[in-house]
Amino acid sequence: MSAQPVAFVTGGTGFIGSHLVERLLKKNYTVRCLVRNPKNPGYLKNLPVEMYEGDLFSTTVLEKGIEGADYVFHLAGVVAAKRKEDFYRYNRDGTKNIIETAARVNPSLKKFVHISSQTAAGPGKGKEPVNEFTEPKPITSYGKSKLASEQEVLKFQDKIPVTILRVAAVYGPRDSATFDYFKSAYMGLELLIGFHDTYVSLVHVHDIVSGIVLAGESSNSNSQIYFLGSEKFYTWNEIGSVTKTVLKKKLLRIRVPKIFVFVIGGISGFLSTFKSKPSVLNFEKAYDLTQDNWCCDISKAQQQLGYKQEISLENGVQETVQWYLDNKWM
Repeated sequence: MSAQPVAFVTGGTGFIGSHLVERLLKKNYTVRCLVRNPKNPGYLKNLPVEMYEGDLFSTTVLEKGIEGADYVFHLAGVVAAKRKEDFYRYNRDGTKNIIETAARVNPSLKKFVHISSQTAAGPGKGKEPVNEFTEPKPITSYGKSKLASEQEVLKFQDKIPVTILRVAAVYGPRDSATFDYFKSAYMGLELLIGFHDTYVSLVHVHDIVSGIVLAGESSNSNSQIYFLGSEKFYTWNEIGSVTKTVLKKKLLRIRVPKIFVFVIGGISGFLSTFKSKPSVLNFEKAYDLTQDNWCCDISKAQQQLGYKQEISLENGVQETVQWYLDNKWM
């Protein structure tokens, strides 16, 4: 690796992306970021990054950002959309454009790291976690579009080194997705879906970022797919108990029938058609939330990349809750 490696990052203004940018800067990388609006760079504000204004379809901008870079870390995409076609446009077609651009303007690229999602594989069966040998069976348009984005990346594995990372459920400072759970707990309410234990791989953003950097810098990871998640599989009961201890509060535990989640999701999705922004919760998301097993096996990443879970659930929840409080989110 050169003394000052150069990384081009998409999605750097987001939750995971902003943490990745900070880590790369600490590792003495020169960081270039694709940003929709440089005047509103979010968490990149005041960071010494080079900003390239555009999106995944701004080919000329992508060419400038990728040319001469050592690494591309592709995190940009959408997690909510009003139409199925929008998931495919941004997640599949956007990925297709950037990987085509990378292969064309920078064939000597050291690594193109594509951040996918565990949803591309779908949930596990019974109590068995999914792994890299599991036949992907995504159950939502988002998951299907992420699997399609992976397929676009793999088309170029003979031209440039590529690595795909399927990321499990992530939490940590700045996360808006798990915030509602912690906010409810802060208000004294613990909502559980269904009437039996459900399992999840839940991992702190610090560990996900470590995995992303390891995958980028590893010579073992070319043309490989890895799951990144927690070493332990948690029940929401366990997560609730840890959260209760951190908050030092008694929580009123309410179990919600799965059908109720579908009803709320359907209503939320319908109402979002009249709003400018799509709702994260819709009927498809309800299908996601009501699965019994969102666990993934991380042994391949552990063995080949040296990936490990460094942040315990207790410490991670403590840090996350404190960040929400410090930043007046709750």
